[in-house]
Amino acid sequence: MFNLSRYFSTLSLALILVAGGVLGYFYYSLSVAQLVAMAEDRNVAMTQVFRNTLWPRYGEFLRREGARDAGSLRNAPETARLHAEVTAQMRDTEVVKAKVYNRAGLTVYSSDARQIGEDKGANAGFRRALGGHAASELTHRNSFDAFEGALSDLDLISSYVPIRGEGGAIEGVFELYQDVTPFLAYLRQTLWWIAGGVLAILGLLYLAQFAVVRRAHAILDRQESELQDANRDLDARVRLRTRELEEANRSLEGEVAERRAAESRLDHLARHDPLTGLPNRFAFDEKLDAAIRRAEQGGGQLAVLFIDLDRFKAINDSLGHAVGDELLRLAAGRLARQMQPADVVARPGGDEFVCLVEGVHGIPETQAIVAEMLAQFGPPFLVGDNDLMLSATVGASLFPGDGRTVDALVRNAETAMYRAKAAGPNASRFYEPEMTAYATERLRLERQLRRSIVEGGLRLDYQPQVDGPTGRLIGAEALARWTCEELGPVSPARFIPIAEETGIIVDLGEWVLREACRQLAAWDLEGFRLPKVSVNVSVRQVERPDILDRVGAILAETGLTADRLELEITESVIMAVDETLSVLEKLRRMGIRLAVDDFGTGYSSLSYLKMLPIGRVKIDRAFVAGIGRSPGDEAIIRTVVTLARSLGLELIAEGVETPAQAEFLAHAGCVALQGYLHGRPLPAGAFRESWATRDAA
Repeated sequence: MFNLSRYFSTLSLALILVAGGVLGYFYYSLSVAQLVAMAEDRNVAMTQVFRNTLWPRYGEFLRREGARDAGSLRNAPETARLHAEVTAQMRDTEVVKAKVYNRAGLTVYSSDARQIGEDKGANAGFRRALGGHAASELTHRNSFDAFEGALSDLDLISSYVPIRGEGGAIEGVFELYQDVTPFLAYLRQTLWWIAGGVLAILGLLYLAQFAVVRRAHAILDRQESELQDANRDLDARVRLRTRELEEANRSLEGEVAERRAAESRLDHLARHDPLTGLPNRFAFDEKLDAAIRRAEQGGGQLAVLFIDLDRFKAINDSLGHAVGDELLRLAAGRLARQMQPADVVARPGGDEFVCLVEGVHGIPETQAIVAEMLAQFGPPFLVGDNDLMLSATVGASLFPGDGRTVDALVRNAETAMYRAKAAGPNASRFYEPEMTAYATERLRLERQLRRSIVEGGLRLDYQPQVDGPTGRLIGAEALARWTCEELGPVSPARFIPIAEETGIIVDLGEWVLREACRQLAAWDLEGFRLPKVSVNVSVRQVERPDILDRVGAILAETGLTADRLELEITESVIMAVDETLSVLEKLRRMGIRLAVDDFGTGYSSLSYLKMLPIGRVKIDRAFVAGIGRSPGDEAIIRTVVTLARSLGLELIAEGVETPAQAEFLAHAGCVALQGYLHGRPLPAGAFRESWATRDAA
């Protein structure tokens, strides 16, 4: 058994001895440190006395004579007079020896004449004093040559103290040896008394604690005996309680049933989407896996449909999450009602749904199901006071042709959905093998584009906008260009659609806007003034509720005035966002110029043109290319010019490449031109150099 008294007595005694030793060591060390500090202060004071009384008279001699040999220095009459005065100053003090060193470390004076001429340049204390700080050390000497002669068994504190001249510069070092033998003897005697007192107190504490431990040991022995008796009684009670519990088992059946019901509810929550009540991705994967096994055994087919809601994010951001959640519930209800009882509709997350349709017979039947599904989104959704129009994009994959596993079928259906997204809203596509390469390339481009936006892998080129008759530069359009380290140059026709689909266009558009404004302001400082810069704005940017704040912040950040920024919008932006007119009107009030890009290629131009707060119309390059070849394109250009003039709008034509096109446009009434005829898009440096040269010419 563990003997508490024996272990306590041994451990406590050891701890008391260690504690006494540690306390004594720290007391002695602290006392010695204080003694050294006090002695150093006295030595510094003595040095100051030496500096004030003797250094003015002997300093020049010591500095000059330091270059002579030691014998001459010892025999010099000035050395004898200095020794006499130093001895007189140090009389009746604890100082027993003094030395003076010049800056080279040579001993130019010592109360022990034999040491004159010694080199102490490498001594650490001397080097510290030469750096402007006093340095002291406690030593014991068995024999020592002092002012009074040879002394023995001394405790000394030696201090190296800098001697400063009138300007504060250090001209030498003064070393003093102070006898602290009586102080150390008194310290050691005091330490023994303190150590004895501490040990006596700790001994009394040890005896008191030992008595307490002995008493505690006896109590523990008694409690051990009582505990054994209590254990025997407890065993008897446990046996009795066990019989009672066995008799009450029937009452526990109700509790077990309740717990099973709770577990069932938890299982339902783990497998279903809490917002719509539909199965989640985990439950869908289980059902799809079981359906695949059934189809393999029966030789049948099944379809997986991946559905993504178009423009849901814009509605959710603009009207709030409560409206977005209700819209998701309504969309889930329509999808579930359209499907057969054996089919499965699930919500893996966000605005995406996935459906399992068993027993299909090829693509035609699946196409009919998809068409019915898309038709469910035709009527508006009533959410509160809002009638919301919503469409969907569907991708489909078939078992076994498009995959034989859960992951393959769902992944291929999602790939087909993204390919359908490229065709516009309310579209559908069936999976084709080449889509995998497209999806892989798309993900690769998306990843590299995100990285390039963050790490500065993009640049802006600027294409001039020119007044045709005079050739004067009236502005430039900023065009994003991307050269990827991994992929090389990437055409805007490749990365802009992907940026639109993934939402990267918001960050990309903001970067283009900021960089264009920054460049215009930088050119101003360099003395090259471009009247304005045009920047394209996407539908994703206009959808954001904070577009006004972002544009205003960029103008404030770059210091560019609003009237030198022109935002170009397409008809797709006008039609896609319900609040377009309100947003554009607020931008115009800020002083920003607005232009309609690619005018005439959409289906709503004439009906919207008179309502838009724009200042300029841009004639699409498709019509400009038909000049001289297509009378229809020429007629459209004349009509657009007439319409713009009647509405008081400015005009600019893009894609102008030949003098004949420029001449026709001038006769038609459009003199502002943009195209290869007056300049290709160029990086900022080349653009400035090109037009600065033209201006000078």
